[in-house]
Amino acid sequence: MQVHLAWEKVLNGHGCARRGFPGYDGICMDHYIEAVVAIEGSGSLSAIQAAVRSASGPLGYDRFVVFSASPSREDLVDRIYWVEGDWFGRGVTVDAETYVRHCPVTRNFLNVDEAFFWTKVMSARGEKYRVVRAPRGPGFHGLQVPVFGRTGLEGAMSFAGTRIDASARARVALTMIGSAAFRAARRLLEAREANGASTLSPREREVLRWIAAGRRQADIAASLGLSERTVENHLRRARLRLGVATTAQAIRLAIRSGEIED
Repeated sequence: MQVHLAWEKVLNGHGCARRGFPGYDGICMDHYIEAVVAIEGSGSLSAIQAAVRSASGPLGYDRFVVFSASPSREDLVDRIYWVEGDWFGRGVTVDAETYVRHCPVTRNFLNVDEAFFWTKVMSARGEKYRVVRAPRGPGFHGLQVPVFGRTGLEGAMSFAGTRIDASARARVALTMIGSAAFRAARRLLEAREANGASTLSPREREVLRWIAAGRRQADIAASLGLSERTVENHLRRARLRLGVATTAQAIRLAIRSGEIED
């Protein structure tokens, strides 16, 4: 809450008058530089999230995904640090695995070295995603910000909404925000792992252990006196807590961090 109130003060100050959509007149870049500084100094993921929401909300963005990536992986996405919002128009917040499976534009950043806009339209054949110079008209649009480091492509942040500011200045501002958010989230997660912090509940660890041992979800449900849906919910929460896209990745990370035994 303190971060949010601080950002409201920043966005309303320094001569940046509030106006109607798409945000603040002229997109005061100094404000976004301050946002980057705040994100870089964040001590928790919730602080990063609050700063990102406050900075990008006035530009019409209210869906976010931050993830690490490995070009050598078939599914590209290595770990999800944060996923938020109604990404697929069904009114349900999706988990990491669903996002990876349904967002084909993710792979486009293998062919680019800068942020790009995309749009989703509905046709007789269903949903269609396209990379565009600038989204126009009604629909679901977004900005994908690839992040590069010493090893090449390291991850990305995606912003999306239904009425976004797709100006060049917005792209530059959100590229700074996205890069800072990715690096800050990765730093916090790596620090937590280095300190050996436990992230899973006892039941989540138990279910992961059974899956790692080769048991089917139906068998686990019967053994623990749970429904199969409850077992899947435990797996989904374990993936979210560990910041990964698949159950196999969750098992590998849980073993590496000592959450479960090999």
